[in-house]
Formats: sequence, C-alpha cells, structure tokens
Amino acid sequence: MQGTVDGFRYGAVTPVAAYLMACLGGALGLRCIVRSLLDKQSWKPGWLALGAASIGCGIWTMHFIAMIGFQVEESRVGYDAGLTVLSLAVAIVVVGIGVFIVGYRGAGRGALTGAGVTTGLGVAAMHYLGMAALRLDGDIRYDALTVSLSVLIAIVAATAALWAAVTIRGFLTSLGASLVMGVAVSGMHYTGMAAVDVHLHGTTGANWAGDSPSSLLLPMLLGPIIFLVLAGVVVMFDPLLVLGDGERSRSGPGKRGGAGTAPAQQVSRAPGLKAAAHARPPRRETYARKS
Repeated sequence: MQGTVDGFRYGAVTPVAAYLMACLGGALGLRCIVRSLLDKQSWKPGWLALGAASIGCGIWTMHFIAMIGFQVEESRVGYDAGLTVLSLAVAIVVVGIGVFIVGYRGAGRGALTGAGVTTGLGVAAMHYLGMAALRLDGDIRYDALTVSLSVLIAIVAATAALWAAVTIRGFLTSLGASLVMGVAVSGMHYTGMAAVDVHLHGTTGANWAGDSPSSLLLPMLLGPIIFLVLAGVVVMFDPLLVLGDGERSRSGPGKRGGAGTAPAQQVSRAPGLKAAAHARPPRRETYARKS
C-alpha cells in the first residue's frame, strides 16, 4: 500500500522558517570566515570553527524545521533521537572540513573543487541520515534520478558558498550571498523530499516507534537556534565584521596618517619659522668666532 506524503502540513510556515534559518546560518558562517581572512593576527582556527558550526547548524535546523511539516496521512511519523543528533554532528564536521580547506588554501580551483564536493556530499549525507531517522509504519524508497539531482544541487551550493566566503568581503554582498545560499539549501532539501515514496506495511499505526515530531524536534531545535543567536551576537559586536574590509581601509591607518601629516606640512611652510631658521646662526660658527 502506497502512503500519501505531504511535505507542507502547515502551509508556507515551515518552508519560510526553514529558509530563514538557512540564511541566518549561512550569513553568520560567511562573516566568520571573512573575519579569519581580514585579520591575520586573529585566532584563525577559532573563527573558521565558528563559521563551520554556524553553517552546519543552519543547514540542520533548516532540514528539521521543514520536516515538522512532513506527514504521511496513513501513518504516524516519529524520529530516532540518536540518528537525529548524529546528522547534526555530520553536518558540522563535514562543513568544517570544507571551510578549513578554503580558509587555509584559498579559492584555488583544486582546493575549491575538493572542498565543495566534500561539503556538498556532507550536506547530502546529513539530509539522508536525517531521513533515516524517520520512524513510520512503512518503508521509505527514493527515486534515484531525483536523489542524484539533490546531491548535485548540494555540491554546487556548497562550492558557491565556499567561494563567496573567501572572495566576498563587503557586508551587503555577504548578505546577498547568504540569501542565495538559503535558496540553494532549501532547493536541495525539497528536491530530495520529492524523491520520497512511502510504502506502508498495511498495519497502519501498529508498528510505530520513536518520538513524535513535536516532542522530539522542537526541544532539539532549541540548542542550535540558541547557538546561532549567540554567534550572531559575536558578529554584531565585532566592528571588523560589520564594517568589512572596504570601510576598514577607508577609516584605517592611511586616513589617520593623512590627517596627521597636514599640521606638519603647515608648520614647515610657516614663513615666520622659516625666516627664524635662516636667521639663527649655526652653532659651529659661533664656537669658531669665540675661539
């Protein structure tokens, strides 16, 4: 018996909320990576780790907020807590691998390709590991072509995000890149969900194990959401992250140096001091006259 799958149980609420969380995680992650590149004296591994955790939490939170709206009409849906937590760890660790590659090796073709493929496969693994945590009275099957398309979208999205992280410096441009990243991550998720086909066992609701979406997902989402809020506070109170490289250079040492040299030039050009300098006899000639 084939189940009736509905991924929009609450209408547009879950897709919009999921998209916003993906954008938030992407924006914070990109700014943290930029921070590690702008200031060579900062603790680079710390900023890269914070960026990877922000992007990973954003992607994971996006996935499970969207999954709150997932239902199979003929069966109850639950989740395995262990696999759900494992999917979060996979998201952070694999995104971290890609972030550290581009953070230390730059946006060269080889490094960017390797980091993008690794991160994209990790995002896809997080998605399908999260799907493996589903517990319902049936079997979940996937269309191979649609799954391949979702993996390809994940790789392209990850590569574009990593390229933006090491190339884009301005605050507004990073914000725009995070909005595009949110579209790509959400597109990957819903493309993967379009590949889902549920075949029920016929004993509707009898063989069900695991926690319900409301009892498991909502409490578990609080941790990553709080982390993203705290990461946002760190970004907001760092002037180098808010201003960006362009504003820093315009208000940096060059501008201060230019303002500081103006008084010196005016002093050197003052006619009274210049005349006094010519009128003052050399000290060596004074000694010569006395002798």
